[in-house]
Order: sequence, then structure tokens, then C-alpha cells
Amino acid sequence: MNLDRVIAVRNNKTIYRDGDRCVKVFNAEYSKADVLNEALNQARIEETGLNIPKILEVSMIDGKWAIISEYIKGKTLAQLITEAGDDVDKKNEYIDLLVDLQMNVHSKTCPLLNKLKDKMSRKIAQCDLDATTRYDLHTRLESMPKHSKVCHGDFNPSNIIITEDGTPYILDWAHATQGNASADVARTYLLFWLNGDISGAEYYLNAFCKKSDTAKQYVQKWMPIVAASQSVKGNEHEREFLMSWVGVVDYQ
Repeated sequence: MNLDRVIAVRNNKTIYRDGDRCVKVFNAEYSKADVLNEALNQARIEETGLNIPKILEVSMIDGKWAIISEYIKGKTLAQLITEAGDDVDKKNEYIDLLVDLQMNVHSKTCPLLNKLKDKMSRKIAQCDLDATTRYDLHTRLESMPKHSKVCHGDFNPSNIIITEDGTPYILDWAHATQGNASADVARTYLLFWLNGDISGAEYYLNAFCKKSDTAKQYVQKWMPIVAASQSVKGNEHEREFLMSWVGVVDYQ
């Protein structure tokens, strides 16, 4: 196995290309259960028929867990948006594609995935908030309609690869759950904000709500819940930003 070519480096993993294979090597301290859960998520999503890289094996490399899957050659949607520069129409075209792909994800069901509400409830319990605020968030979460749609959990332009023939592939299923699609949309909206792309965030939300005939207020009700659940991980800057959304009861 040739691990000389690094594709990407994240906080707790390094991703390599080895010929026609993509090798994601996790840090030594990374949870074995989390690695196996990610691989299981990806295998289950394969069965939905969505266009994703297929898992080839789960292995250990130099004492570290690794997930090996198909290497997909192309550019990420994030790269294409950057290349669009000041061409707003082109950028919006790419965001429209992002929305279409996300709606396709939400059209699938996968009964064995973890439930989004259960995961969010655990995260809210762990976050650095006072008991009164946590109670309020738990109450709001429980009051939201229960759905069983596939939710990606980290759906953003950097997790979409477009091949040379224009075929899109969706990457990184570590956070996949089944639940309410609007929670997944709220997460993507906040990711645009975290990347400093406010205009992209607003265009994305408007486009999704129009295409899916979803009330914007419905997605907005998820914002504080999603922000709180996501604040458990990430760096200090991200936590500070997400916490600023937690108190927004009725975002306008």
C-alpha cells in the first residue's frame, strides 16, 4: 500500500490516495467503535442506491484503524464554487445542484441507521449550557415531528465530488442518521455561515425551501437545536459561533 499521496488532513484523520483506492487513516486515539460505525453507515447507504464511493475494506495500518473505499476522481463542489469567483449565477447553479442532491438523499430511507433525535438528545446533554437551556432544547427537540428520512449530517460542498463526466458522488457518511430532513438542512445552513458565506447560506436556504415546498420557519425552528448539538465538537471559534445561535428562539 502506497500512502505517499495525501488528499486531505483533518483533526483526527488523514486521507490518502492509493491508486484507485481512497485510504482514510484515523489517529491512534480515535474510537474503534466510531470507525466501525462510520464504515457500517457507508455500507448501509450503499444499499439505498445513492451515488457514493463503495467500501472496500476496514483495516489497521501501523496500529491505526483505516477505512478503504473507492477513489473518485474529480473536483469538489466547494472547489467549483471557489473557481466561479464573482460569477454569482454560476455559484448559485452549484448551490442548486447541492440542494437537488440533498433532496435525493432525503428521499431515501434506511431503517437501521441511528435515529437523528436520539443523537441530538445525547449531544445536547453533553453541551456546555445551563440546565434550564438544556431542558428547553430537549423540549423543543421532542416537539419536532418524527420522520425517518436519510440525513447526511455534514452535507456541504466539500463533501460532493463531481467527476469529469459530471457525475456527482456524496462523501463522508460518518454522521448519517435517519430523521427530520429540516434538521439536516439547518446543519448545512450553519456550515455555510461557519465558512463565512452568508449570501450562500441565504441562497441555499431559500432554494431548498422553494424546491421542497418547505416553510422556511420550519427549518429555522431547528437552528438552535442543531447549533447546540453541534457545539460539543469543533474548535473554540466554532463553539462560540454555534452558541450564539442557541438563544435564537424565533430566528428571522
